Amino acid sequence: MSNFLNSNFLLENKFSQELYHDYACKMPIIDYHNHLPPELIANNYQFDNLTNVWIDGDHYKWRAMRTLGIKEDYITGNASDEEKFLKWAQTVPYTMRNPLYHWTHLELQRYFGIDELLTPKSAHSIYKSANEQLKEANYNTQGLLNTMNVEFLCTTEDPTDSLDNHKVIAKSTFKTKVSTAFRPDNAIHIDAPSFNGYIIKLSDVSGVAINSLDTLREALRKRIRYFHEHGCRIADHGLSHMYASEFSENQVNSVLKKKLDGKTITEDEIHIFKSAVLMFLSKTYHELGWVQQFHLGALRNNNTRMLNQLGPNTGWDSIGDWLQAEHLSNYLNQLDGKDQLCKTIIYNLNPRDNEVFASMIGNFNDGSLRGKVQFGSGWWFLDQKDGMTKQINALSNIGLISCFIGMLTDSRSFLSFPRHEYFRRILCNLFGTEIENGELPNDMEWIGSMVQDICYNNAKEYFEL
Repeated sequence: MSNFLNSNFLLENKFSQELYHDYACKMPIIDYHNHLPPELIANNYQFDNLTNVWIDGDHYKWRAMRTLGIKEDYITGNASDEEKFLKWAQTVPYTMRNPLYHWTHLELQRYFGIDELLTPKSAHSIYKSANEQLKEANYNTQGLLNTMNVEFLCTTEDPTDSLDNHKVIAKSTFKTKVSTAFRPDNAIHIDAPSFNGYIIKLSDVSGVAINSLDTLREALRKRIRYFHEHGCRIADHGLSHMYASEFSENQVNSVLKKKLDGKTITEDEIHIFKSAVLMFLSKTYHELGWVQQFHLGALRNNNTRMLNQLGPNTGWDSIGDWLQAEHLSNYLNQLDGKDQLCKTIIYNLNPRDNEVFASMIGNFNDGSLRGKVQFGSGWWFLDQKDGMTKQINALSNIGLISCFIGMLTDSRSFLSFPRHEYFRRILCNLFGTEIENGELPNDMEWIGSMVQDICYNNAKEYFEL
């Protein structure tokens, strides 16, 4: 292991190494978007074994195992936890050049001090060693977050969530600040088969009988206020692309009534409805001084057979290829024209559109505050070395990387936080290489402070933490 994952992993020269070791690595983590279950944090949950904390729910690993020909019984099925781990260990040597190979060994090192490569031969001893450590008090969920110096994290909840777990965390002595992001996708996606059932649930939780655009807005406004009262200042949306169709109240009411009556709605009607709800939401976020996030470009649930068998978020999504620029421009422009555009982060999932997104944010950074509109970090299929490098380069070439708010995990795993380290090493190596090549000056104090801003300070200021 002397040449693999040593202290200078990904750091190709002395400047990269100095930037990382003297500036980047010591900064706390602000993880402003993830999908960690808040109930596990509230209960300070202790995982039974390495499979529970590391493999369960991780569709990145699941996709790799399926590709290798491992049967579903050993992935999401009825095989024992140890059997599932052994199948993952069998898979790992075949993941070379996939980020899973780096993440796997970073996580074993950072959380468990295990330097040995995970292979079928080492699997039993690694499983035993990690399981013994997981019994220790500091390996509960809060301890795992403390280990990674996580200062702030933001989970993601539906408008109907009670936030009871967040209330428990807020009253605890846990030093990491934990907040939530308002994720109203279920109220936007009128084309989803589950939409009508969701509207009934939202009506019950909000106390508003939803039968029109006005009553839907009232219900959502009540839930936004509820989230705001419990510390929420961030919203998040997962969309194929932005929606910015012209609409009237009568048109939207007609579309909603048709849907609630069980009738078929057209593609144009879907766009009208989504545009209306999104515009209302963004204006409400602006009123309250929130940050809004848009994760754009995922083509979800491609495998209908497996979706029906296992449900969503189990590894059947991919990169979509929608045209993004015009819809995104129209949407942001409508808000900006009325001075109702709040802080906004847009995330791209198709690398062909990196320059589109990097240039789009410059249209709406109006000088009112630093980095108001952000091109978000590489996410999902792009949160790997090549994807992050391309996002950083596009933003550097077209915008100001110095104003960038940095990395997040977007993860459901409590062992995913070394991804911040991965990002920081890649970032430092890009700067360090250009210093070595004479493309940037050897001003380590200034460039080091810029690196610290990207890793931590910019996000701290942006989210007013």
